[in-house]
Formats: sequence, C-alpha cells, structure tokens
Amino acid sequence: MTTSVTISEVGPRDGLQSVDAVMPTESKKAWVKAEAEAGVSEIEVGSFVPPALLPQMADTAEIVAYAKTLPNLDVVTLIPNLKGAERAIAVGVDKMSIPFSMSETHSIKNVRKDHQAMLAEIQAIAELVAGQPDGQRPHFEVGLSTAFGCTIEGPVSEDRVTRLAEAAMEAGVAEVGLSDTTGYANPAQVTRMVRQIKAAIGSDKLNTLHLHNTRGLGLANVMAGLSEGITTFDASLGGLGGCPFAPGASGNIVTEDLVFMLEAMGIDTGINLDKLLKVRDIIAEALPGEPLYGFTPDAGLPLGFGSAAA
Repeated sequence: MTTSVTISEVGPRDGLQSVDAVMPTESKKAWVKAEAEAGVSEIEVGSFVPPALLPQMADTAEIVAYAKTLPNLDVVTLIPNLKGAERAIAVGVDKMSIPFSMSETHSIKNVRKDHQAMLAEIQAIAELVAGQPDGQRPHFEVGLSTAFGCTIEGPVSEDRVTRLAEAAMEAGVAEVGLSDTTGYANPAQVTRMVRQIKAAIGSDKLNTLHLHNTRGLGLANVMAGLSEGITTFDASLGGLGGCPFAPGASGNIVTEDLVFMLEAMGIDTGINLDKLLKVRDIIAEALPGEPLYGFTPDAGLPLGFGSAAA
C-alpha cells in the first residue's frame, strides 16, 4: 500500500454544479486559496461548459487565472468537448479531464454522443494537446464515468470498460481514471476493475479514483483502491454536491473524512487537517443554508491527533 496520496479537491466544480445557488467569484477564490494554504495540492476549480447550461461555472476562466497565481497548486478543470479544451488551454490549466460515460445510453442522454463519437472527440483533444508548445501541454485525462454501474442501464460490463479504456489510451490521452458516478461501486468491484484496467493499459496509466458515498461505501472503496496502488482520490469539502445518506444523491466523499482516515493510518496527504476544517466557514458563509456533511467535522479530532495532521 502506498505511503502517500494526492487528494484532488473537486468541490468547486463537482460540488458547486449540483448547488442551485451561484457562489460569488470572490468566495470561490477564497475557498481555493484557503485549501491550497492547508496543503491541498490539486483542485478542480471549475468546468468549461456553456454558462447557459451551468451558470455556476460561468467564471471558471477567472478562477483558473487566480488559482494559477497560488504556489504549489495543480489547477484542474473539467472539459466537455474540444471547444472546452481550447478554452482550458487558453487560460493555462495544468490538467484537464473529460468525462467518458461507459454507459452508452447515459452518454447519449448527457452529451448527445455515442461511444464512437466520444472517442473521436477525445482523439481531437489529444491532438490539440500534442500540438501545443513544450511546457504548455496540460495533462489530459479521461474519466471513465458510470464505470461501476448506471442509473439508466444498470450494471455496466467490466469488459466494456476495459475495452473503452484501451480505446481512450489509443486515442492519445495521458491516462484514465475510474469514476463511480452513481455510487454503485463496492470494494470487491473496485479491486477487480482496477486490476483489470491496469493489466490492459499499464499500471502507470490508472492512478485516480472518483468515488461517491451515496450508499455509505465511499471510504471502504478508497481502501480497496489503496490496496491496488491508486495514488489520487477525488473528494469534495463538506461532501458538497449531494447528501451522502440520501438514495440517489451524488454523495461525494467528504474531503475532511478522507484526510482524517488516511492521516490516522499514517498515509501522508500533505494536508493540515486543522486548517482544512476551517475552510468550511467560507462555504457556509457563501452558501447559507446549504448542508455540509462529514463525521470528522462533527466529532472533532481525537486527542493526540494534532502531530499527525501537522
């Protein structure tokens, strides 16, 4: 099992896009700055989708520009297509990720593209990245969404996920990640999928898991991923983006709980948990009435934990 991991904070994108209210731009900047100062080294700050579809993400370019001024921070955005990739590259993101649904029904419903059309889009983006000057090529990852199951199709074939992971790599991406978009995954399934994908595309081409806690298995699934050498886990501060306990909710893993578990196990995250817990105040002030979740913030840190979190 790895001795250190990267926690990628996805709240400013995956969390805020699920909230009806639009967080003020200055509050977003304060959130990103405070998390970076707490030691979070990677933050997905927004997505380049049309503002008419997601007004919550309309200021993503400005947030990226600000985040790029912060030291020791990898700035990540989600992109839906080639046009989004062009916008992300123009503002200098360090990393960009495109969701590629393993459920073709879900893909058509969400982005109106079947698998072949998505692979063509991915290849076009990979070629765009390759054409950038040295030092200006963002890391391009494909997130294999609905990889563990789909609310429309139900179970998704693990062989299909493997085949599409291989196809994405052939299209020219740097790596793929596995996403439990619907909160269907269980630890045994995570273990099988990670092993199968790594065997197919190479152990260094699958490093990231995006897991949800919709049915209470988020941290258990993290443990399965850790055992298989996964080194990056997505999480959302305060579980923003859906109640972890409501059936059907998105249920992002709570960043604070994930950091506590890993640090308590002696796995280095580089994050100061005391500072991280204070970041919740920024969200609470900017989004009054929006529920925030987490066992660790509610219970507090156990006696003697401070030295491990420092």
